[in-house]
Amino acid sequence: MTTSSVPATAERPLLLRAAGGEQTPHPPVWFMRQAGRSLPEYRRLRSGGSMLAACRDPDLVTEITLQPVRRHHVDAAILFSDIVVPLVAVGLPIEIVAGTGPVIAEPIRTAADVNRLRRLTPDDVPDIGQAVRQLVAELGDVPLIGFAGAPYTLASYLIEGGPSRDHARTKALMHSAPGVWHALLDVLADISTTFLRVQIEAGAAAVQLFDSWAGGLSAADYTEFVLPHSQRVFAELGHPEVPRIHFGVGTGELLDLMRSAGADVVGVDWRTPLDVAAARIGGQTPVQGNLDPALLLADWPVIETEVRRIVAEGRRAPGHIFNLGHGVLPDTDPEVLTRVVELVHAS
Repeated sequence: MTTSSVPATAERPLLLRAAGGEQTPHPPVWFMRQAGRSLPEYRRLRSGGSMLAACRDPDLVTEITLQPVRRHHVDAAILFSDIVVPLVAVGLPIEIVAGTGPVIAEPIRTAADVNRLRRLTPDDVPDIGQAVRQLVAELGDVPLIGFAGAPYTLASYLIEGGPSRDHARTKALMHSAPGVWHALLDVLADISTTFLRVQIEAGAAAVQLFDSWAGGLSAADYTEFVLPHSQRVFAELGHPEVPRIHFGVGTGELLDLMRSAGADVVGVDWRTPLDVAAARIGGQTPVQGNLDPALLLADWPVIETEVRRIVAEGRRAPGHIFNLGHGVLPDTDPEVLTRVVELVHAS
């Protein structure tokens, strides 16, 4: 028995079977940031255009999302998008700067700033629903994964004004102005929930909530300041037939808390072996992961050894979805990714 509410039957795609806690003939495999990044066909297509504009063009989103499915024969597609798309859709001045990431012109740090935020409605992102519908029609039996940023990670970008190593302003705000903090995360939880619902209602077969920067928090801070808002996202999504994956980087000490947010599958970065992670979350929840993306730049014998180890460790969990422990690095050779898929499928 698993904590997942997702039924597991032999007729379902491998990804959904593994997410439902079934031991599949081999692990389904997909890669975070597989859409774009390392693919030459993506670079040709995106040459000269802005990231945010590409994320709002349904035809472009469809083509980019399909590229790694065609090339690598992965077991799932993930929507080509960015976690800041819904924030831009509600009017926040955000730019994605090459080599840096999202940059926020007017950081959110006061109650007045929070009061200016508005909540997302489906009418703000009709293009996202259109892209998902187009993809579902093109993908056939290959499931599409939708995603959103978790409230904490979105808040950290908004408060810091962009990417941060220590998230000092974020932590200072949560402790010094908890009322402002919780008001901000309440709005962001609503935005993430709506963004995921749009994708699910358009046909996404699974969703992933990225809490990329939660690993910088103590368990106590996560429990008090983050967990209730992530729980709300999962609780208000509806659609219990759609698996919910929860992932963060450096979250080895938070895995059970992240599971308790309402995840059907817990994503694990490369720092924690999958068998250890499975035990930490109670032995009843499927796991996803967790090859170190940097190792894809190593010699093939190194990669093969690590892939086989991870597949073996994943068998200790009720279900295992093979992935990286974070996103594909831009310098990754696409042929290596294809070989990894073939190796996992032969395991």
